[in-house]
Amino acid sequence: MSDNTSGTTAAIEEGAKKSGILWLTLDRPRLAWHAWHDGAIYLVSGGEEQQLPGLDALDRVRVTLRSKDNGARLVEFEAAVSPVDQAAAADVVAVLAKERLNARDSEHLPERWARDSQVWRLTPER
Repeated sequence: MSDNTSGTTAAIEEGAKKSGILWLTLDRPRLAWHAWHDGAIYLVSGGEEQQLPGLDALDRVRVTLRSKDNGARLVEFEAAVSPVDQAAAADVVAVLAKERLNARDSEHLPERWARDSQVWRLTPER
């Protein structure tokens, strides 16, 4: 791995951990909340959660992380998009549920997500 690649990887991880939001390039730039876990970005869409039109049709998406302090762009990168089997990834669902602010039914998030929403993994391409 080159120094530049490892620097970019570190910037992605640091930016994703420091801010709970990011921008996805879909039909237009879309703001999304997320959680960083195990080397990837995870997010939930559909049902009562954020609407991310077209994400389900992509195998890659452009992600922009911005500074929590001043909004300046920290890093932009391509990420591989893959659906997460929520039943097999209870650790991911737990991390996302912990990060989900202002949910009307926080104690029932995993059940509602399993029924109505999709969890996505965005793996930064190195």
